[in-house]
Amino acid sequence: MVRQLEPPAAAAQPFTPMSESPSTEVPSTETPSTQPAAESSGAAVGARKDLVGLSRAELGAELGALDEAPFRAHQLWHWIYHRGATDFERMTTLAKSLRAKLADHYVIGRPAVRRDLTSVDATRKWLLGLADGHEIETVHIPEEDRGTLCVSSQVGCTLTCRFCHTGTQTLVRNLTAGEIVGQVMLARDKLGEWPSPNEERLLSNIVLMGMGEPLYNFDAVAQAMQIVMDHEGISISRRRITLSTAGVVPMIERCGAEIGVNLAISLHAVRDELRDVLVPLNKKYPLAELLAACRAYPGLNNARRITFEYVMLKDVNDSAADARELVRLLQGIPAKVNLIPFNAWPGAPYECSTDEAIQRFGDIVNAAGYASPVRTPRGRDILAACGQLKSASQRARRSAAPAEPAPSA
Repeated sequence: MVRQLEPPAAAAQPFTPMSESPSTEVPSTETPSTQPAAESSGAAVGARKDLVGLSRAELGAELGALDEAPFRAHQLWHWIYHRGATDFERMTTLAKSLRAKLADHYVIGRPAVRRDLTSVDATRKWLLGLADGHEIETVHIPEEDRGTLCVSSQVGCTLTCRFCHTGTQTLVRNLTAGEIVGQVMLARDKLGEWPSPNEERLLSNIVLMGMGEPLYNFDAVAQAMQIVMDHEGISISRRRITLSTAGVVPMIERCGAEIGVNLAISLHAVRDELRDVLVPLNKKYPLAELLAACRAYPGLNNARRITFEYVMLKDVNDSAADARELVRLLQGIPAKVNLIPFNAWPGAPYECSTDEAIQRFGDIVNAAGYASPVRTPRGRDILAACGQLKSASQRARRSAAPAEPAPSA
């Protein structure tokens, strides 16, 4: 499931950048493992364990196993997540003997940059290689007053939303907490933002709107976001993080209670019969159940509204009647509506609504008291816009593949 950024944030197979877009391809210095990456934080790299993605408690346990004092974990956390160090030798507040011991047992990893593309509008997309050879995409969208990073949570997607390019790539696997945090750290590397600034500029906001359905990988997403929000590390406020879901109803309350970030709902239709087609997850969690979960979202108020994302599809969901029904459905929910002009991709089955239809739809929603900005498409020329992300990774034969993920209890 891929949505776009707030405010405005797949590659074809094989990946082919547009000729007018400057691009840099960086060969990987890593040798892909022949084994799948670990399904928990701290994946092994060779004989050494990656520390990125470990919680504070897990990091402390690793140092305890080395017979080191607990306060060393605090120092190590600072070097990894505040200063962005990847070389233990740079950690000058640690004794040389400890630095050597850490280098023997651990690494501080990053995903490998396979391609680095920059759009004509300055949107930047990285195709990232993981330790097991699979790939994901991450997008940075600069604005005058902020910079938003669109982060992936899965390789591929377990959903099959009809308007979304990622939905044509079946789920390969969940990302680990380290692979999710690693996208943020890689972006900080590329933007030159270490140590973590007191007031973020180039990377100030995060949206979990890249490849995958975040609520089907809840535990890893939650751990990654706790690391990102930690005030002694990367330190991005929960008010600047938005998680977007197609509507995994049982996990919505838990998201608000345990992570506490902003919530966005990929709605895209106002009637079950149409949403069943556009967002097949609706067959399991229909509109009435989804909207009830939204009304009960922890911390919801007029200052903390839910964003409803609505992709505008010509002659499909863009009528005045659809707009009026949307207003009726949202009654009583502190909300705003992002109207997303459909971003085409090779073989897409839909067209974008006309400007006139989008304007008419927005006027109706706006008149009812719901802000309904039209999202400006970003990065279309490098297939980095809403619904366009996709990698070439494919799932192994089912006989050798891990089971489909299910929502955490």
